[in-house]
Amino acid sequence: MKIGVFICHCGTNIEGTVDTAAVAEASREFPGVVFATDTMYACSEPGQDGIIEAIKEHRLDGVVVASCSPRMHEPTFRRTLERAGLNRYLFEMANIREHVSWVGKDREANTNKASDLVRMAAAKLLKNRPLFSKQFPVNKSVMVIGGGVAGIQAALDCANGGLKVVLVEKETTIGGKMAKLDKTFPTVDCSSCVLGPLMVDVAQHPNITLHAYSEIEEVNGYVGNFEIQIKKKASYVNWDLCTGCGLCIEKCPSRKATDFFNEKLATTKAINIPFPQAIPKKAKIDPEFCMKIQKDKCGVCAKVCPSEAIDFTQQDEIITENVGAVVAATGYDLFDWTVYGEYGGGKYPDVITSLQYERMLSASGPSEGHIVRPSDGKEPKDVVFIQCVGSRDKSVGRPYCSGFCCMYTAKQSILTKDHLPDSQSHVFYMDIRSPGKMYDEFTRRAMEEYGANYIRGRVSMVYPKGDKLVVRGADTLMGAQVEIDADLVVLAVGVESSVGATDLAKKLRISYDAYGFYMEGHPKLKPVETNTAGVYLAGACQGPKDIPASVAQGSAAASKVLGLFSQDMLASDPQVSVVDIKRCIGCGKCIQTCPFGAIKEIDFRGMKKADVIETICQGCGICTATCPQGAVQLQHFTDNQILAEVNAVCRF
Repeated sequence: MKIGVFICHCGTNIEGTVDTAAVAEASREFPGVVFATDTMYACSEPGQDGIIEAIKEHRLDGVVVASCSPRMHEPTFRRTLERAGLNRYLFEMANIREHVSWVGKDREANTNKASDLVRMAAAKLLKNRPLFSKQFPVNKSVMVIGGGVAGIQAALDCANGGLKVVLVEKETTIGGKMAKLDKTFPTVDCSSCVLGPLMVDVAQHPNITLHAYSEIEEVNGYVGNFEIQIKKKASYVNWDLCTGCGLCIEKCPSRKATDFFNEKLATTKAINIPFPQAIPKKAKIDPEFCMKIQKDKCGVCAKVCPSEAIDFTQQDEIITENVGAVVAATGYDLFDWTVYGEYGGGKYPDVITSLQYERMLSASGPSEGHIVRPSDGKEPKDVVFIQCVGSRDKSVGRPYCSGFCCMYTAKQSILTKDHLPDSQSHVFYMDIRSPGKMYDEFTRRAMEEYGANYIRGRVSMVYPKGDKLVVRGADTLMGAQVEIDADLVVLAVGVESSVGATDLAKKLRISYDAYGFYMEGHPKLKPVETNTAGVYLAGACQGPKDIPASVAQGSAAASKVLGLFSQDMLASDPQVSVVDIKRCIGCGKCIQTCPFGAIKEIDFRGMKKADVIETICQGCGICTATCPQGAVQLQHFTDNQILAEVNAVCRF
């Protein structure tokens, strides 16, 4: 094999601490290398043209490029080889930027290390063999998991692009957290007025199938051909017959069911519809509070239902959908604010969360848009907002910023003044983070036009004093302790990954971080893609996001799906595991350890053997490391190829 080596300066990123010319000179002595040079930017168009010219001039069989991370530019150089007529897998990349120049300043040591990495890459390349992709058909339909604003946007964009969409929502209605909001920042427009038409579009779109009150049970298959089992939870109402008339709710005698949509500020009936604009507008019975289900008494709802939709015998149902791609848009949940005992959350009724305050502000909320103290129903005069509750706090395991709390607090202080002109809002904050369009102007409007009293400092405690709550904190700008007698305290609670997000990630076989947020394929180049082909991310499931960012990412995920389905056939990655039937003893360890379910057991002449499903295999190599017989080899990373690198660096 004739190998060509190209050492990239990367401007001064590499050349600043590595003598690239010396590395190129040393490379000429490596086995198989017939050409070596240094270049300013190997990934640039002139740099790639230079590689193609060298391949043709020196009749190269393989290429090594020493530059930045393969994660960033390996596909670029593989395409370059293909344009020159070589197989894309006759290429190796040595990372001498992140692994060398960026981690040390000793130019001589860096140059030696860079030479060693190039030597290893060249040694492996001598063992490389051409690999070829296989073609397989694609099912041009997509499943969107989560019916919040990001999921709705992704579903509508895909459906408008001509795709069949299956939208799965775990609640009885789509809309997510946005459906609970009164107004949105920075325009202070009606949340339901913005979201409502989109929800109706989902319900009426001929390309969208909606499975509400449903969860993902099992995911099998691979990009282009996923088989997903969905558990439709029993609502004890036949939704095919239910018209959403509300007569059952009106007649139901049980009034003690927890009202989760109104954030537990009130109770509701055992049978209910979350809010008037719900999509689908179908009733659901809460079995915990239904006297018919619990004690076999009552049954009034069944008697009065004009469409005979009530079905107390209904059971959970498993249905199967086949799709080619998945968009995860599972949203977020609020941090458990009760861990802050010093704030009195969960202990004092007049300490509420920001989302509870939204429901209080909403005309469809439990107080019909009137701001009142939960303890006595009176209008508050002094309202204190406490920022960063469950955000930027290592002590509770939430060191990250939730991103939009500063903005919704500013919005709520403005709305408080609109609802209660004689009221005064006080905001305890750490820093104001308002980087969006018109965001900083909006927070200044809250201070300057609406008179919100912003106090830079943390609150140490909240305690009752008569019929008021004393909020004690520090004003770090004044260097003084502050005590405010509050009628109502609103905690700006931070966000965390939604309940069940990590379980779903395991079913989808995608990665998640220490906080349960889904991890993207690359933070800059693949912000909506995951490490599993065909699975994309939208909205706050990836990290805290406001509404505009969630909508944008929903559209971005949809564009990726539409791009994927622009082809009738997809190509598999040949960097997959292969089983040597002769060496396999059928122990099944590879089957047990494969995180993607890509290995199955087959019968070979009366003996149990392992077999790899190439379209599912992601090339992680766990099976290769697990196999006691060495019967499983990962193509392009075989034992012999890895040993060649080890021998090269050890100079054996």
